[in-house]
Amino acid sequence: MCLHFRKTLLLLAVLAHFGARAGEESFQKIVGPVAIGNVSDRGPIQVPFITWGGDMITFHANGGLTTQPGSNYAGQGLNLKLVPGDDFVQQVRDYMSGKSPLLRGTFSMAGLAAEMIGSDPRTQGVVVLQLTWSAGDHMVARAELKSLRDLKGKTIALRQCGPHIGFLDDVLKTAQLGWDDVKVVLAKDLNGSPDSAGEMLRAGKVDAAFVVSPDMIGLCGGLQSTGSGAEGTVKGAHVLVSTATMSHSIADVYVCRKDFYDTHKDWVTKFVAGYMKSCEQVVALKKQFNGKGPAEYMRVLKLAQDIYGKKTMPTLEEDAHGTLAEVILPGYPGNVSFFTEQSNMHGFDAMMSDALNVAISRGYSQSRTYLLKHDLDYASAAFKRYLSNTEIVRQDRFRAEAVLKEIEDLGSGANLDNRTIVSFTITFDPNQTDFSATQYAKEYQRVVQLADKYSGAVIAVRGHSDPTKTLIELVKAGVSRGVLARAGANGNYSYSFQGKPLSLEQTPAIISLIETGAFDGVSEHNPRENMQAALNLSRKRAENVRDSILDYALKSGLHLDKSQIQPVGVGIREPFIAKPTNMDEAKQNMRVEFRLLRVDAEAVAPSDFDL
Repeated sequence: MCLHFRKTLLLLAVLAHFGARAGEESFQKIVGPVAIGNVSDRGPIQVPFITWGGDMITFHANGGLTTQPGSNYAGQGLNLKLVPGDDFVQQVRDYMSGKSPLLRGTFSMAGLAAEMIGSDPRTQGVVVLQLTWSAGDHMVARAELKSLRDLKGKTIALRQCGPHIGFLDDVLKTAQLGWDDVKVVLAKDLNGSPDSAGEMLRAGKVDAAFVVSPDMIGLCGGLQSTGSGAEGTVKGAHVLVSTATMSHSIADVYVCRKDFYDTHKDWVTKFVAGYMKSCEQVVALKKQFNGKGPAEYMRVLKLAQDIYGKKTMPTLEEDAHGTLAEVILPGYPGNVSFFTEQSNMHGFDAMMSDALNVAISRGYSQSRTYLLKHDLDYASAAFKRYLSNTEIVRQDRFRAEAVLKEIEDLGSGANLDNRTIVSFTITFDPNQTDFSATQYAKEYQRVVQLADKYSGAVIAVRGHSDPTKTLIELVKAGVSRGVLARAGANGNYSYSFQGKPLSLEQTPAIISLIETGAFDGVSEHNPRENMQAALNLSRKRAENVRDSILDYALKSGLHLDKSQIQPVGVGIREPFIAKPTNMDEAKQNMRVEFRLLRVDAEAVAPSDFDL
């Protein structure tokens, strides 16, 4: 509940004049005419910052708003003047006029400005550094919206021209919906007024709203909570999706003017390397944090509090420290992956394409004017000899055993549904155990893309079996033992167990009777063994599908974390049709289901830097 909301509080609150005309005028018209000037390198270089955890790293690197002796940037020979940049429109004006060679914002916001700054070769943007990924933005929905597929036809509120525009685009892609499938209401204010997204949800004017952490907590009580109606919460309100799980949606970056980049590449290299060095130092200190120390870490927090002010950051332990809990730092390894790996589905090229698609479709740009990718040499001594962590090491994101236990503990029904972000299925033929990428390429690609975008969530691969054979064995064993009576004619039988009516469509009751041994003892008919065999086969199918997906990703040159894909056998417990009457109905039960699930923090393996 800490400072990613503060990021947006200032990053967006001062954009009211900008956002009020969102989608009606181009970004260039919103900014207005600006005379292009040259950047002076005499004296300190002006560098904008915003109210966000990633910029606390910048403060540490610089030692304060001006470069202090002993700081990382001083050691690099840089002389910087950090200035507030929460007004992105003014940032663009300063950038174009030459007051600063840098823009600071999210990738989607930089995409909105790409056409304007690219109108002159001097000011064309070069993305030089990815600071963070967000883990503190949320889509809160009313009770009736259970999963993303329920968004179709619904009304959604978000702050005008803010980073949530790209977040919503990613959400719609997840649900396989387009912008025309929903009604978007643009809020002028971030919070605290009737014209803010959260208050629109509270007033019942919209079905869902994009908000930052404090508003999310106020609406529903927490990331895993549901509003009760007490203490200001909205009854039934809950987080439908969050960047805590969709952690590769909102990227924060620095963009450099092309003319300055070309003539000051050494300066840019030192600026980027100094930030990465500070990442390493702050991460190491943060690991030692025990509520009051270590002292050096508390100085990092105090520096941020001094710069932002106590009104924005009242406490060190909760607000200042908490801000770092809502940022994911890519550091050197993540930046190398972001800018250089062609197969990175959340890398520069993918983010650039998505940002321009949104900018054009929402009316901010008329043409696809690309931001440029830097060509800094990550293998140079400026990085390799300066930084401590320059190895690109991929590790499992999740503790597989903890994830599997959590999925199995959820079982089925409401608990599972409440953790599900989106789900879809594939079907198979009787006795099929092999699953090829050729047959299921579309679904496999969707799984890989979801796993990449939602790096904080897991995908449960749930194998299901048809219950027909088990039911046949149950009837034969029950009649043979005399515990089950059958009446009626073929196709219209009714049953009773020990004198009480029993419907074969009551799957939970049937399974319970089988598990208690009610039909044991008839050697030639054993529904218990059949049900267990169906469970084993369903898990084997799930494992085969998981392995097939991993093979598909590998052959496609895409990285997929095996720990994120967990196979689970469901057996006959969740049939679509509880008592099939023909093969077509039975085949509807023969399926493998993919569920994108939120998991508890205990299931996530710790990692310093995100690739």
